[in-house]
Amino acid sequence: MTLVSNDPSWWPLINASLICSYFVVSGSVGIMYDWGLTLGKEIELIWRQRWSLMTFLYLSVRYAGIGYAVINILISVPTISTTDSVSGIMYNVSDWMGDVVQVLLRVIIIARLHAMYQRSRKVLIFLVVIFLAITITNVVIAAITATQTTGEEFVLSGTYECIIDVVGGRLFLYSTTWILGTVWEVLTMCLPVWIAVKHFRELRQHSTSGIIGDCFTVLMKTHLSYFVSFLAISCFQIGLFSPTISAKPYSLESQIYFGLDQIFLSVQSFVLGPRLILGVREYHAELVANSDT
Repeated sequence: MTLVSNDPSWWPLINASLICSYFVVSGSVGIMYDWGLTLGKEIELIWRQRWSLMTFLYLSVRYAGIGYAVINILISVPTISTTDSVSGIMYNVSDWMGDVVQVLLRVIIIARLHAMYQRSRKVLIFLVVIFLAITITNVVIAAITATQTTGEEFVLSGTYECIIDVVGGRLFLYSTTWILGTVWEVLTMCLPVWIAVKHFRELRQHSTSGIIGDCFTVLMKTHLSYFVSFLAISCFQIGLFSPTISAKPYSLESQIYFGLDQIFLSVQSFVLGPRLILGVREYHAELVANSDT
C-alpha cells in the first residue's frame, strides 16, 4: 500500500534522497561515459577478435555495468515512480548484479595471476579454492539478505520514495562480506607484487628486458590502479561504521559520504574492471602493429 504524506517530518528523508540521487546519477553517467569513451577500442579489440573467456568476461562486466547504472537511476531518483513490488525487484536485481560482477572480476584476476605465475597449477588451485569459499559464503549471505528485504512506496511532498528495510543482522552480514572481500583483494595484490619483484630481479641479473618485462609492467599498472581504488573504497566503507554517520544518516555530510562511496564502488567494478582486460588487449595490439612495421 502506498503511503501519501505532506508531513514536514519527512523532509530530512526527502533531502537525503535528493542528494543521494545526484551521486547515483553522476556515477551512472560516468559508467556510460567511459563506455562511450572506450567503444572504439572495444569494437576493435573485443568484438573483432577471436572470442574467448576473456571476451565473455569483458562484455558481461561492461554491459552489466550499464544495466546496473540504469536500474540504480530508476531506484534512486525520487521523481520516478515505481510500485512496491517493482522497486523491491529492482533493488534485489541491482544487489545481485553487483555480486555477480564481483565474481566475474575475481575470475579475471585469477586468470591474470595464473598467467603471471607461468600457468602454475598450484597457484591456480590455491586461488580457485579461496575464490569458491568466498563466493559460496557471499551467495549465502546475499540469499539471506534478499529474504529479509522488504520495500514500501511512499509519496512524500510530491516525491516518490521506495524505503527498503532489511531485518535481522544486517550489520553482521555486511561486515562479513566486506572482510571476505578485503582478504581477497589483499591476497590478489600481494601475489602479483611478489612475482613482479622476483621477475624484475631475474631480469636485472641476466641484463635482459623487452616484451616480457613490458607485459609485466602493463599488468602491474592496471592491477595497481584497480587495487588503489579498492583501498579508497575500503577506507570509505570503514567510515560507514562511524557512530557519527549512524547517528545522523540523513545529514548532508553523511549523504555526501555515502555518495562518494557509491561512485568509487561503481568506478572500480564497471570502469577499472573492464580495463583490466582492455589494457592488456591494447598492449598486444600495439606489439602486433610494431612487429608489422
